[in-house]
Amino acid sequence: MELVIALAVALAVVAAGVLVGLLRRRPGRDRTAPPGERRPGVDYRPGVGDDAEEPRDTPLRTVETVQAPSLDAPAATDADVAEPSAPAAPTVERPAPVAGRMVRLRERLSRSSSTLGRGLLTLLSRETVDETTWEEVEETLLLADLGVGPATELVDRLRERVRVLGAREPDQVRALLREELLRVVGPDTDRSLAVERHPDRPAVVLVVGVNGTGKTTTVGKLARVLVAQDKDVVLGAADTFRAAAADQLQTWGERVGVPTVRSDREGADPASVAFDAVKAGIEVEADVVLIDTAGRLQNKVGLMDELGKVKRVVERHGPVDEVLLVLDATTGQNGMRQAQVFSEVVDVTGIVLTKLDGTAKGGIVVAVQRELGVPVKLVGLGEGADDLAPFEPEAFVDALLA
Repeated sequence: MELVIALAVALAVVAAGVLVGLLRRRPGRDRTAPPGERRPGVDYRPGVGDDAEEPRDTPLRTVETVQAPSLDAPAATDADVAEPSAPAAPTVERPAPVAGRMVRLRERLSRSSSTLGRGLLTLLSRETVDETTWEEVEETLLLADLGVGPATELVDRLRERVRVLGAREPDQVRALLREELLRVVGPDTDRSLAVERHPDRPAVVLVVGVNGTGKTTTVGKLARVLVAQDKDVVLGAADTFRAAAADQLQTWGERVGVPTVRSDREGADPASVAFDAVKAGIEVEADVVLIDTAGRLQNKVGLMDELGKVKRVVERHGPVDEVLLVLDATTGQNGMRQAQVFSEVVDVTGIVLTKLDGTAKGGIVVAVQRELGVPVKLVGLGEGADDLAPFEPEAFVDALLA
């Protein structure tokens, strides 16, 4: 009996072992199969680390393949540790010399403005210069935005000289025309910029004008003119209403190593920024402070009053030395109206004519001077960084007649 019971127990143990083995051996996960024959995701679900597991036949790196450090090699020191490289300083440009810029750019001006000179020379070189010819000469001058008064005056004087001298040859006519054009442009007018430092403070230049005339760009180019003359300059970004104006001006300044005083808040008080710019110029003993103002529309009375406020606040440090009005030479008589209104608000002392190379209407130089009694001091003859030049009447007239 006992033997039977022992045999039954043994059979039960064997059956239990078989059952456990069957339960452990789930379909799709054959642990006895060689590793290379199992297909993750097909034969079984891939486990963590399956994808990263290296093949078992990958050769191991032996001791012989490791380069041992030499006992004779000097120990590493702090000096051998590479220091992180500092960011490169911005490249500071050296502007082109100011002397002769107008002469250098005369060819560019002549390409666009010589229509006026050619038209006048063609008319005056006719075999018979009669009343009709003189009317055409005057019309040509008016189309060049010379203005009624200056055009009439020039025609009357030229007409008299041609009659008295009997000039008919092209060279003679050209010489007479050059003399008369030069006279109306004003060769003896003082066109110097008041940018000399005072004993206790820098010279202050306020730059005004409507949007679209290239005012902020002109301030940046003027900074280059002054740096080329070895002057220390501070820029004031008082155009706080145009988001990109301060960034644009600061970029111009960085190119020639000039600091820019600006507000981090859009819409800040322009007068406050201008005041701080002059204050900074005094502290660093700069020669000149250039202040860029917002582009004011001449029909916006409130904005024009604010421009007057900027000037009054700046003058707490001392009188403003220059108020430069930037005009687009292509706007013609509309530019004249702008000039009149600005002159009433801030007492303009000089004119900057931009885009003069893009028009045949060079007579605007004469018209704006006659209307305001203010000289053209600077002209822009292109988009290059150094395409702003002091205005030279003789070079300008020669370009017209080229």
